[in-house]
This record gives sequence, C-alpha cells and structure tokens, in this order.
Amino acid sequence: MRKPLLFTLLLLLIALFFIFDLGNWFTLEALKQQQAQIAALRAESPWLMAAGFFVLYVLMAALSLPGAAIMTLAAGAFFGVWQGLVLVSFASSIGATLAFLVSRFLLREQVQQRFGDKLKAIDRGISRDGAFYLFTLRLVPVFPFFIINLLMGLTALPARTFYWVSQLGMLPGTLVYVNAGTQLAAISSLSGILSPTLLASFALLGIFPLLARAMLRLVQRRRVYSGFSKPRHFDRNLIVIGAGAGGLVSAYIAAAVKAKVTLIEADRMGGDCLNTGCVPSKALIRSAKLAHQMRNAGQFGLSGTVPEFSFKQVMQRVQAVIRKVEPHDSVERYTKLGVEVLQGYGTLVDPWTVDVSLHNGNTQRLTARSIIIAAGASAAVPPIPGLGDVDFLTSDTLWDSMATRDTPPKRLLVMGGGPIGCELTQTFARLGSEVTLLQRNPHLMPKEDPEVSDWVKQALSEDGVRVLTEHSPLRVEQGRDGIRVMATHQGRETILECDDLLLALGRKARLQGYGLETLGIPTDRTVTTNEYLETLYPNIYAAGDVAGPYQFTHTAAHMAWYASVNALFGHFKRFSVDYSVVPWCTFVDPEVARVGLSEQEARAQDIDYEITRFELDELDRAITDGSDQGFIKVLTAPGKDRILGVTIVGEHAGDLLAEYVLAMKHGLGLNKILGTIHVYPTLAEANKYAAGEWKRAHAPERVLAWLGRYHQWRLGKE
Repeated sequence: MRKPLLFTLLLLLIALFFIFDLGNWFTLEALKQQQAQIAALRAESPWLMAAGFFVLYVLMAALSLPGAAIMTLAAGAFFGVWQGLVLVSFASSIGATLAFLVSRFLLREQVQQRFGDKLKAIDRGISRDGAFYLFTLRLVPVFPFFIINLLMGLTALPARTFYWVSQLGMLPGTLVYVNAGTQLAAISSLSGILSPTLLASFALLGIFPLLARAMLRLVQRRRVYSGFSKPRHFDRNLIVIGAGAGGLVSAYIAAAVKAKVTLIEADRMGGDCLNTGCVPSKALIRSAKLAHQMRNAGQFGLSGTVPEFSFKQVMQRVQAVIRKVEPHDSVERYTKLGVEVLQGYGTLVDPWTVDVSLHNGNTQRLTARSIIIAAGASAAVPPIPGLGDVDFLTSDTLWDSMATRDTPPKRLLVMGGGPIGCELTQTFARLGSEVTLLQRNPHLMPKEDPEVSDWVKQALSEDGVRVLTEHSPLRVEQGRDGIRVMATHQGRETILECDDLLLALGRKARLQGYGLETLGIPTDRTVTTNEYLETLYPNIYAAGDVAGPYQFTHTAAHMAWYASVNALFGHFKRFSVDYSVVPWCTFVDPEVARVGLSEQEARAQDIDYEITRFELDELDRAITDGSDQGFIKVLTAPGKDRILGVTIVGEHAGDLLAEYVLAMKHGLGLNKILGTIHVYPTLAEANKYAAGEWKRAHAPERVLAWLGRYHQWRLGKE
C-alpha cells in the first residue's frame, strides 16, 4: 500500500500547487514586489528565514515544481553570494535526490519488468560511466533537471553517486545564478536594469553553457588521453589511412589548405571503387547492355543478332577503363598536389602516432595532430558450412579470377539480392551465363518499396535469370560436376548446382589490423563515431565505409569533407556531418534511384505523405528511345509541394535524380521544378511533368470554377 499512498500524496501536493496558483509567487515580478518585506523578515529572523527557504527549495525540487530558477535568483538577492550558494547547492541536491528516490521507488520495478531487455545496455553503460554521464548533464543540461532526476531514478545508478555528482555538477551553474540574483536585488528603478554589473551577470548566464561545454570537453579529453604522452612536436598536421574515396578526398582537402598531410595505402590507390567496385562493374554493365541491345535490335527496326565476343577481350576492356581512370587517383597526382603518399600498412600506436610498414620492407613512425581512418570495407563472407572448401567469388575477387577466361561462367549462382547481386546477376545473364539468384528475403533490394522490387525481379527474369526469393543457404560442397549449394525454401531443401559461386552479401568494414583494438576505439559493425566523425579520441576520425552508415563512394567523399575540416580546424569550429539528403542508384536495367523517404519507410516512421506519380511511357523522349519502362514517384508533405522522397525506375534514373537531390538540399519544392524550363525532348522533362501531376492534383477548383464563370460572362452570352 505504500506506493499508492505515496503516489496519491505527491499528486495531491502538485495539484494544490496549481489549484491555488502558487506559481505566481515564483516569478521575477513577484520577487521584486516582495523584496522589501522579505528583506525585513530576514533582518528580524535570519536563521528562521534561511531554514524556511531551505525547506521550501528542497520541497519544490523534490516535487519537480517550476520556479527553481527564480528561487536561485532569490537566494542571491536575500542571502548574498556565499550563503545563497550554500543554501541552494545543498537544497537543490537533496531535493533532486529525493525526486530520484521517489522515481526509483514508484516506477523502476514496473519499467524493468516491461522494458528490462531493452534497458540492459543502458544499465551497463550507467554502471560503467553513469557518474560521468550525470556530470555531463548537470554541467551542460541537455534536458531540464527534473527530467534528469526522474530518468536517473529508473537506472541502477547508486543514490550516493547521484547525490555527490549532482552536488558537484550543479555548483558552477548555481554560482552563476546566485551571483545574478545579488545584482537583481540592487535594482530600484528601470535605470538599474542597464547597470554594467547586472548586464555582466546576465551575460554570464548566457555564455555559461558555452563555458561549461568547453570545460566538459577539456575534462573528456584529459580522461580519454590519460596514460598517453602527447608529443611536443608533430611530423604532420594530418595522417590519412586508406586511399579510397574517403581517404583521397581527405588528403586532397588537407593539401588544398596547405596542411602537411601523409596518405597511407596498403593496397591499390583508388580503393575498392576504382579497382573492384564502381568502375569495373559499370564498365562490364556497359558491355552487357550493348550485347542485350544487339539481341533486341528488332525493336528499333534493325535485324537482331546474337553477339559474338571473347569474354577475355571484354574483361580486357574493363581493365583498360580502370587504367584510364587510374591517373585521377594515382600516387603521382596526389604527390603533385602536395600529399606525401606512403605505400604500406598503417597501424595506430597511440592517439598521435602511426607505424607504417612500407612495401619495401622498411618501417616508418610518424606523428600527427589528427588522424583519419578511411580503411574502407571488403566483401562480407557468411559462415556457411562448407563455404571454405570451394573456390567462391566475391565482388572483390571476380575481376582477377575472370580476367583470363575466354568465356563467361556457364552456370553462375549469385547469393544476395541487394544492389551488387542484382547488377552482376543481370550483367552475366546478358553475357550468356545461365544465372540463378538466391535471395533470403522475400524481395530483391529489400530497402526499396515492394513495387520497385517487382520491377527489378521482372527485368532479371526477362533476361533469363532464375530468381529464387525466400531461399536460405544451408551448406556448400564441391560436387563432381561443380559446386553444390543446399538451400531451404518453406521448410523444403533444394539442391542447386553451378560452375561458379558469387557472394554478393554486402560489405563489411575493415576493422582489424589498424590498432583500433589496442587503443580501445569502440567498433560494432563499423567504427563508432559521434556527429563530428570523432572516435573515442577527439583527434582520431573515421570516414567512408569503415564508419558507415552508408557505404557509397559519394557518401565517403561527403564524410571526408567533414572529417578533414574538423581534424584541421575543429579547435575553431566543428561541423556535424549532414546525412539529411543522401541519394543512391542501383545500375540494373532499368536503373533504380532514390533520395529521401520511400513509401515503406514513411509508413514505418508514421510520417504522413502524398504520392505523385508520372509514368515514363507518357514521355516523348522515352518513347523515341524505346526506354519507356518505369516511373517517377514523389512523396510530398500533405497539401504542400515539399519533397520528402523520390524514387525513379527507368533509363538514366541516377542522372534524373540529381534535380530532386538539389531541390531537397536547398528546400525547393515541386512548384520550383515546374517553373523551370527543361529542354525538349529530353528524359529530364519527366521531372517537370511529375511536378505538373502534383500541381494538377492540387488545383484550386473553387477558383477555377469562378474563372470559368468569368470567361463565360466575357463571351457576352446569356
């Protein structure tokens, strides 16, 4: 019965506070009006006045009632700085602890019973760093103090720890408010408001959060770097580990602002994108598309033909494309830009030191004020029984493996129906391989809307791909005539045979071998960073695939700007990375491109939206090109032209998407797109027509009806 009684008592006290409108007593105006009477009472009974004030403050803090800020100012006004500071400091800490204990007594058990599993991680963090978390919140309050009191009561933080941390953490802010209160007491007329002392006191109130944040950051740095000896001098301003998109852009920016920067690459310059990802795959896709067009030339009034080709020559073209792009990312180019490029393996020794194991066998040790980890990612290989006993391929290894083959794989099985799997599946099917696509999910490309998945599945099927969704691989073995994959589908086991097995199951961040474990830098699936891309150590950053959350070349370059600018100039100004508008494209045929929300994401997040569609079979240029398959789907805020997300399925969807990316980035709506001249006949006109569909759906029918009557009247007819 104790809990209901206590809850009822607290509810009654809080209700009485509001019923009798006692909050009016705790305003700046009331404080000024009662200033003389309270000062007289204190002069007559100073100890009684102090005791009454103390008890009242404790009660208000314990009940989480509004007015604590005014009470703190009043303490300075009537008791002076030091006595007021002592009264408020202890009263506020005791009141907060009482609120903490009440929350724990009334609510913790029920919350733990209902959300216990979800709170385990929080409890672990509180047991490890609870005091520091609380001190951070007290020093720079992100939430009102009464919310902190109640929420902390739901955790396992010891009450004594809560008390002394609150006492210490609230002390600086209490001092600032009490000091301001001493000046408030001196105001006797409006002219007193402009006194320099009072203005300075309230200015201190304004800048205190900034000072507290700076002090907190200093405390964090001292805590994180304890046990390390910071060098007095540094060899470099910045060291970048990894020369993929993230590392190259980071080094480029550093050199552009005349910083001394070293770029370390253990493998090939350009990273995965140039050597095993974007560039070779798109080169191969282009050859496959041309083969497809040759077979289907009859659609254009020409004679279709079966293309004859040497697969080895196709792969040689792929390598030639890589070599043509290679100079953009080469050692020579970056050296000319002012970047020192070391070809070797970089390992963190301490927060400022990197050991480089050079390819020539030597070792070089460098120090830098800041370090950026841009190690990229590699193909994910799941622990499927028997997989290690066969020669499987990944998107990283297939290029070297197939470079000398005269013919493409006869029977290819692709595991994974994401973007990489779908692109390569269609490509090899168009080059003549008998391809089976194995997908565990019910849909291909499950991050997209189901209708988009259906479009992709239909396109792959038309190219001869055998698409098997909801099939989970069980084991792999080397058969007499090739590789055998056992998979389960709806409880039944299926045996699939192939000559080559290609894994396209996503990318895994490269986290091993860079010294992250030695320094205790937290990692999960990626390196853990904050909004500034800082790791555990504020001078060590991570960018690109190794940091996530998006594994695209363009997002790696985007992140690299924030990482390098914060690394070089963060002591002046830091920038939080912006993921608000992130586009991507899957280069199947027809292409699938998206930016912002999809329908299923909007529904999952309970976001209201309207849909505007434009079918590409209504676009003149798409009809003339024979590429009139697909659509543009725009999600907008209800009744407004503000764009929430866009999905495009069709020829050159990735190029068409750019206009929407620009619009979303700069807050432009569909009306602006509609009012922009687009060249006729182009595919880009589809964006304007989509905007026109939105405008037509939101036409002002009542105004149009009146205009119709007006024009009828102008005709002069009865």
